Amino acid sequence: RWIKFEEKVEDGGERWSAPHIPALPLHSLFQLRMCLQKGSLLLDLDARSFKEIIDKALSGQPEGAELQPELRERLEALLLLQPRHQHTQSPLRLLAQLGLTPCRGKAKSWAEPGAQLSETPLKEQLRNRFKKKVPQGSEAAHIAVGEVEFLEKPFTAFIRLRQAVALGSLAEVALPSRFLFILLGPQAKEKAYHEVGRAMATLLTDEFFQRVARQADHREDLIAGMEAFLDELTVLPPGKWDPNARIPPPSCLPSLHRRTAVHPPDWQSHSNGDMAAGGDRANPEHPCTGEELERTGRLFGGLLRDIRRKAPWYGSDFSDALHPQCLSAVLYIYLATVTNAITFGGMLGDATANMQGVLESFLGTALAGFVFCLFSGQPLTILSSTGPMLVFERLLFSFSQDHSLHYLEFRLWIGLWVAFFGVVLVATEASHLVRYFTRFTEEGFCALISLIFIYDSLKKMLSLADTFPINWQYRLDNITSYSCVCNLSSPGRQARGWGAQGVRGPSLPPALSLQTPAAPTGLSRSQCLERGGHLLGTSCQYVPDVTLISFLLFGGTFLSCSALKRFRSSRYFPAGVRKLVSDFAIILAILAFCAVDATLGLETPKLLVPSELKPTNPERGWIISPFGANPWWVCLVSAVPAVLVTILIFMDQQITAVILNRREYKLQKGAGFHLDLLCVSLLMVTTSATGLPWYVSATVISLAHMESLRKESATSAPGEHPKFLGIREQRLTGIAVFILTGLSVFMAPVLKHIPMPVLYGVFLYMGVAALNSIQLTDRVRLLLMPAKHQPDLAYLRHVPLRRVHLFTIIQLLCLALLWVVKSTVAAIVFPVMV
Repeated sequence: RWIKFEEKVEDGGERWSAPHIPALPLHSLFQLRMCLQKGSLLLDLDARSFKEIIDKALSGQPEGAELQPELRERLEALLLLQPRHQHTQSPLRLLAQLGLTPCRGKAKSWAEPGAQLSETPLKEQLRNRFKKKVPQGSEAAHIAVGEVEFLEKPFTAFIRLRQAVALGSLAEVALPSRFLFILLGPQAKEKAYHEVGRAMATLLTDEFFQRVARQADHREDLIAGMEAFLDELTVLPPGKWDPNARIPPPSCLPSLHRRTAVHPPDWQSHSNGDMAAGGDRANPEHPCTGEELERTGRLFGGLLRDIRRKAPWYGSDFSDALHPQCLSAVLYIYLATVTNAITFGGMLGDATANMQGVLESFLGTALAGFVFCLFSGQPLTILSSTGPMLVFERLLFSFSQDHSLHYLEFRLWIGLWVAFFGVVLVATEASHLVRYFTRFTEEGFCALISLIFIYDSLKKMLSLADTFPINWQYRLDNITSYSCVCNLSSPGRQARGWGAQGVRGPSLPPALSLQTPAAPTGLSRSQCLERGGHLLGTSCQYVPDVTLISFLLFGGTFLSCSALKRFRSSRYFPAGVRKLVSDFAIILAILAFCAVDATLGLETPKLLVPSELKPTNPERGWIISPFGANPWWVCLVSAVPAVLVTILIFMDQQITAVILNRREYKLQKGAGFHLDLLCVSLLMVTTSATGLPWYVSATVISLAHMESLRKESATSAPGEHPKFLGIREQRLTGIAVFILTGLSVFMAPVLKHIPMPVLYGVFLYMGVAALNSIQLTDRVRLLLMPAKHQPDLAYLRHVPLRRVHLFTIIQLLCLALLWVVKSTVAAIVFPVMV
C-alpha cells in the first residue's frame, strides 16, 4: 500500500513494514509509459459499481485488440474476486494471541479464496484502525497486476471515474475511489508486472501527477504528466547503492512550489543573490510587513484598525479554548507566573523597604494580566515584572530616600506621565517603527531574556548551599565528637539534645559526655530554647541532604520536562497517548518531583505565598494620594524619569510582540501592536495609583505559553511527521492563569507543598527552550562544528561560512554588551542600548 510512502507486507505475512520512500527500477517506468500509450484509457467514466467498471473496461479495448467473449468472461470472473487484505492488529492483541495460541500460521485475511467481491463494505473495513491515519477527504486508487495463464498478450487499462465511488469491499479501508489501473499478462513476467504496478502506485501518490491525472482530457496529457515526473527523477547508479535498502521518510517534505510555480526565465539567476538576502524580511521570520503596521496618517488610526481586526474574533477567542490542551497550558503558565511573581516580589520588597512586596506582586500580576488578556490585541502575551523595571524601582527608591521624597507618590506621578506618553505614542502610530526591527535585534533581545532566566534559576539554586550549609568538616573517624549539646542557664546543668532538624546526634561514650545524671534527657531543640538554654556543638546548624536533594529535584525536573515534551515524536505508544503526555509534560514533571520530595520528607525550601490581604508595609495603604507628601513641582519633574520608563516599556513590549507575531507561528487572528501598547499604558495608571508593580510583556513566559498551545495535524500518513497547524489562539488560558494567580493567596495550604527547586527547574527549562527557538543558537553551534558535520541549512548554501561566523560574533559581542549594561547601575539605559 502507498500513502505518500510505500509499505510492504513482510515475508512472514503478519505485518506491514515501516514506511519508506519507494525505489523504482527505471525500466519499469518506461514500461508503464508504454502501457499508458497502448492500453485502454477511460477518462471520466460514469459507473456506480466495480462490476460496471470492469464491464466497460473489458469492452473498451482499442481497435484491433478486442477480447474474445470467452476471454472477457474469464477476466471478469478473475477481477471480481475478493482481494485478500492484510489484517492489521494492535501489538496488545498480537501479544494476547501469542499467549493463547500454541501454534500460529499465516495471518488471517478478510476473505476466503474464491469469494466474490462484496457490493457493500465489510465489517473489517469499517472497523479498520488504520482509517485513523488517513486524512479527511482522501480517496483510494486501485492497482491490479499479475500474470494469467490464459492470456497471450498483456491487458492494460487506466480508468478515471467522473465521481469518486465507494467500491464495496475492494479497498483495505472503506474510502471512495477515482482511479484504477489494471495490468494482466502472460506468465513468466511476474516481477516485471509487479514493478510496473509499483511505478503506477508511486505516480499516483505524487501530488503533481495527481493534478495532471485529474485534469487530463487525452492520452497525451497523461504522457506529458509522466514525462514531467521523469524529468524530476534522480537515478542512483548500480553498485553504489543497495536496491533492497529502505530509505526512511524525511523529517520535512519539500514543497511542490518548485515544480508547480511558473517563474520568469531570469528568476534562477537572482534567487541566490540579492533577492534572497533582501527578501528575508518578507519571509516568515519577519512578519511585520503587513497592513498591521502601515500608517494611516490619522490620529489613533492604527488603534481603530486593530480593534476592527480583532473584534470579529472576540467570540471565538473563548470558544476555541474548549480543548484539553488549554488546561495543560493554564497549569503550566500559572506555576511559572506564580514563581515569577514571588521572585520579583521578594526582590522588590528588598529594594523598596517592603513598599512593594510579594502580596503586591501577586495582586498586580493578577489585575494587570486579567485586564490585558481581556482587552488586548494579542491575548497570548503574558505580563510580568522585568529585570530593567526592577533596577529602575531600586534607583527611584534610593533617589527618594536621598532627597526626602515620598516614594509611592513620586512613583504615581511617573506612572501617570508614562501613561500619557504611551497614549501619545498610540495616537501618533509610533508602533510602525516596529517594522524596522530585524532578526538581529529580535534574537539579541530574546537571547538576553532567556539567559537571564537560566542565570537566575542557577543562581537561586547555588544560594541554597548558603541557606542549607553542607557540613564540610564532617569526618567519619571523628564521629564521636559530633554532637549538639543543650547548655541550660543553670550552672552545671547540661543536657544532651536533638539535632537541629529533629535527628538525634551520635551518642558519645560515658567518658566524653558532659551530661550529669540529674540533668533532663532527650530535650528537643525547641524545648531547649524554651528553657533558656542554647545549643553547642558542630552539628547544631547541620541540615542533612537538603542541598543535594534540592539539586536532584532541580535537575530532574528540567530533564523530565525536556524528555516528556519530546515524547510527542517518540516511537512508543499510540499517537493520542504521546500527544497527551507531551501536552501535560510540565505538569507531570512537577507532580512527579513533588511526590519524590514528599516521599523523602526532607525540609526542602517550599513555595511561600502570603495568606493575608494587607499591604506588606503597614505604613502604606491600597490607594496612593497624588498630593500632600511631596512638593508641588515633583509632578512636573516626574516627566523626566517617565521618558526613560516609556522607552523601556515601548521596547520591551514591542520586541516581545514582534517575536510572538512571527509568521512562522501561523497566527490567523492578526496582531494588535497599537492596542497592546494602549492596554499596557492605561494599566500604568491603575498600578501606580494602587502602589502595585509595573508590568510589561514577558518574552520567555509568553513564548512558553505559545509553545504549550501548538496545534498539530491529528491524521498524518505513516512515516509522515505531524504538520504544525498553528497556535490555539484564544483569551481564556491567560484569563484563567491570572484569576488563579489572584486566588493563590487563598491556596497557600496547597501551594506550600511545592518545592522551590522544582519550580526553578521549570524556569531553567523555559529559558533553554526559548534559547533553542532562535537561529542565533544554531549559528553558535556552527562555530564549534567542523564543516563536514554542519547541517544543510538554507543560508549556508548561499552565504560564505566566514560571513555567517562574522555575523554571529558581532551578535554575541552586542549580547555581551547588553548583559554588562544590564548588570550595572547603568541598567536604566538598557532599552536605549537595545
